[in-house]
Amino acid sequence: MSNAYGKADESESLATINHCLDLGLNFLDTADVYGDGHNEMLIAKVLKHRREEIVVGTKFGFAGDEHGNVMVNGRPAYVQTSCEKSLQRLGIDEIDLYYFHRLDPDVPIEETVGAMADLVKQGKIRYIGLSEVSASTIKRAYAVHPITALQSEYSLWHREVEKTILPVCKELNVSLVPFSPLGRGFLTGTILDSDDFEDDDYRRQIPRFDSKAMEKNHSLIEKLQQLAEKNGVLPSQLSLAWLLSRDDSIVPIPGMKQRKYVVENLAAVALSLPDEIIDELDNLKKDVYGDRHNKYNLQFIDNSS
Repeated sequence: MSNAYGKADESESLATINHCLDLGLNFLDTADVYGDGHNEMLIAKVLKHRREEIVVGTKFGFAGDEHGNVMVNGRPAYVQTSCEKSLQRLGIDEIDLYYFHRLDPDVPIEETVGAMADLVKQGKIRYIGLSEVSASTIKRAYAVHPITALQSEYSLWHREVEKTILPVCKELNVSLVPFSPLGRGFLTGTILDSDDFEDDDYRRQIPRFDSKAMEKNHSLIEKLQQLAEKNGVLPSQLSLAWLLSRDDSIVPIPGMKQRKYVVENLAAVALSLPDEIIDELDNLKKDVYGDRHNKYNLQFIDNSS
């Protein structure tokens, strides 16, 4: 709603958020880096009137160095100041779920989470979350303070978390919050050509969306569409229902810029998939080509063992 996916439309964004709340969707995900604070201020306009209805999660960690390069900062002092700035932009006294957006390779996770635990004691945040970290990092962080949620990419076209991360989440009772559960829109079956993206759309930079990869990945969409048609639903609904079927603790967060997608995605909650359909969906993972991020952003993913 604020950057990375084309032009923002504030009136439609606010209407969409309110529509979600009216339908009982109450978990809003944002970050200080989304639109350089714009998204937190956007959500604040709804929080001002409907705070009691909303569970708000926001993230910190991305910062610029003196040369203007993007880096991750997990130093305790930065944790404190980032939280206070987010609270100010959101216009609230306490953040429900506060995530560390990526791992800082120069700061032990114990120090960062220790500073976040101090925020809990101060009453500035309720729960602690991490994002895109490894199973070993989750365990080290959890030894300092319970981790409530891990936000990582997980969908039919990115399933790396199933190897080691999801088992650790289950072991420690950490909810998994999959971002891009619809493959940045690809799993809706409506994206046919990356040239259709606006110039500032981040997907133009992702190898998985270049023309050659799109051509290869089209077989995945064809199979997904066939399964969706067979069950009388949309590919997006089938994709979300598959995720929800994995475990009760999984809470996918599809990005929705417009009201028309809210009801469409919400219908996935009521879908009960038979085992044979789940098996067919599981087999789609063989048909994915291209990296999920550009080379620059891949460097921020924690791959420690």
